[in-house]
Amino acid sequence: MPTAAMTLLSLLSYVDRTVLALFSHTILREQGLSAAQYGWMISAFSVAYLIGNPVWGRVLDRFGVRTGLGIAVALWTMASASHAFAATALTFMLARAALGFGEGATFPGGLRTATQTLRPDQRSRGVALAYSGGSLGAVLTPIVMTPIALRWGWRGAFLCTGLLGGVWLALWALVARDPRLRAEAPAAAGSRPRLSDPAVWGFMAAYAFGGLPLGFVLYGAPIYLARRLACDQATLGHLLFIPPLGWEAGYMFWGWIIDRRTRGQADATSMFGRPLALLAALVIPLAATPLFESRVVVLALLFLAMFAAAGIVIVSLAETTQRHSAHHGAYLAGLGAGSWSGLMALAMPIFGRLFDRGDYGTAYLLAAASPAVGCLSWLAARRFTGSDPLP
Repeated sequence: MPTAAMTLLSLLSYVDRTVLALFSHTILREQGLSAAQYGWMISAFSVAYLIGNPVWGRVLDRFGVRTGLGIAVALWTMASASHAFAATALTFMLARAALGFGEGATFPGGLRTATQTLRPDQRSRGVALAYSGGSLGAVLTPIVMTPIALRWGWRGAFLCTGLLGGVWLALWALVARDPRLRAEAPAAAGSRPRLSDPAVWGFMAAYAFGGLPLGFVLYGAPIYLARRLACDQATLGHLLFIPPLGWEAGYMFWGWIIDRRTRGQADATSMFGRPLALLAALVIPLAATPLFESRVVVLALLFLAMFAAAGIVIVSLAETTQRHSAHHGAYLAGLGAGSWSGLMALAMPIFGRLFDRGDYGTAYLLAAASPAVGCLSWLAARRFTGSDPLP
């Protein structure tokens, strides 16, 4: 039950952050804003999310998930609803920053809860389940929020996110009574993560660069489909659930694969090199997206990219939690998600400018090449520490 609550938590977080992406084309047109300004809104979220992830990770490791998650969700619920009252790029940026800081507790809380309440041979699937709510939220947001926005406008959709946050807080008040959430996480074999450790930086690079296509597709696809393929808001609502299905499938499939590969292994940290290389290769076809005018082909390429990028996130998390103590799980998750957010903060304004210039080929090429950079960085870190990265 606690892990299921984390699935709903990550679902809620992605509903809250995806609403802006879903209605970005309409909001930018109505408010007279550019794609570059939209990129800065995403950057404001990403910088705050970068800060919030390790901060909440330390808080949750030190004081537990019961109270910490309640405070974080209350904060970001108010921030999400406040978007309904934003009118300028600056007010949107402030709302996004508050939302990003609060949502920094999402994945540290999910990983900490999974490692604290599940057996070691169930943890990769548990983490995948906890994280999969994010992709499920991205799937459901167009389906649920589009009718609300068509009836009450995009501001009404943001107010609805505040209601959903209140529902989760009520549920968490019941779930948090689970006695396993009161106990300290078991001290697993492995060292405490230190930023002086090259392996930690290798993990952060794999997570950040490998996961960049998730953010690129999530935030960029609505604008690309509207501008390049002439999709209106109603059509976007009917199509944009498809790419995140690849994200959802990637989490669950690769979580299952990693649990199978590591079952019964006392030290499985050397078993992740080949999966990372394969997944980085699977993202490369994303670069060809601007060559096609067919919506079917474009959506298939976006689906594949999210499927592979989700696998990179799960594989990198499995490797680092095998290496370090489960007691520091929330902090590790915070480092990973924070590094991803930091990269998104730098990348989204660049992608926004490229979109404004109509240079979609360069934008998609950069996104497609990013996981290879992360994989190579991880391999370099492993070699630096004397580990064999490709058994």
